[in-house]
Amino acid sequence: MRKNIKLTALAASATALALGLTACGSSSDPSSAKTDGGKTDESKPLVIAASPSPHADILNFVKDKLAAKEGLALEVKEFTDYVLPNTATEQGQVAGNYFQHKPYLDDFNKKNNTHVVPVVNVHLEPLGLYSKKIKAIGDIKAGQTIAVPNDTTNEGRALQLLAANNLITLKEGVGTSAKLSDITDKKGLEFKELEAATVPRALNDVDAAIINGNYALEAKLSPAKDALILEKAEGNPYANFLAVKDGSQNDPRIQKLAKLLNSDEVKKFIEEKYQGSVIPAFGTPAS
Repeated sequence: MRKNIKLTALAASATALALGLTACGSSSDPSSAKTDGGKTDESKPLVIAASPSPHADILNFVKDKLAAKEGLALEVKEFTDYVLPNTATEQGQVAGNYFQHKPYLDDFNKKNNTHVVPVVNVHLEPLGLYSKKIKAIGDIKAGQTIAVPNDTTNEGRALQLLAANNLITLKEGVGTSAKLSDITDKKGLEFKELEAATVPRALNDVDAAIINGNYALEAKLSPAKDALILEKAEGNPYANFLAVKDGSQNDPRIQKLAKLLNSDEVKKFIEEKYQGSVIPAFGTPAS
């Protein structure tokens, strides 16, 4: 679930982000929410980084319909990759983020020595297999090519979905960290590894593709209607959550947002807007 970027490009992007946030003024800096006495000034905007859809859509619903009643000033900043929201949160350029699941965050923190932690689960985006050339998984044949996300957690997740539907066979016990090298029987299929955000654009060039739920929505695909196969929600570890840098969990503004994100109003909004393509998954994230 991560868009891989060369370190030099990441550094440049992070610098640009820092300059951009600074240019917005001190009111958008999470650190400016602290008063001289060290207490949080709850009137200051809470800046949350988010993927455009469905994350920013859900946050903007909270901002427009619910936040004012709780005295919460909410600002949503959209990002189209899976790296900068966590680095911005770690560096204090935003107060938190909403775009990822626990396996991805655990992998990110380990590889980048960051200290981002989940606060509250909000929704699940079922991962799906899509195609413009194939009508059913029974039509998938040897020699055809399937595109998969190339980051650690989502590639493993994609391969598990394919294995669960008997399209490949994996080594026993590889779990969510499965790699292409863990496939023991490709059944004649070929695989193309791509950055998660670019997979939908490859649909015309491959026979089928595993696409993350948010990127499917951005590509005007309906997971509930268009996917050949789709992850099951029950027991799924990939709920997306609100996250902050460790130590910020008790910020009153974060607590207000967490409560609103798990409200009946948000549940109804998700169910009505996404019609099963995004599923409410409220509660405490797995440890």
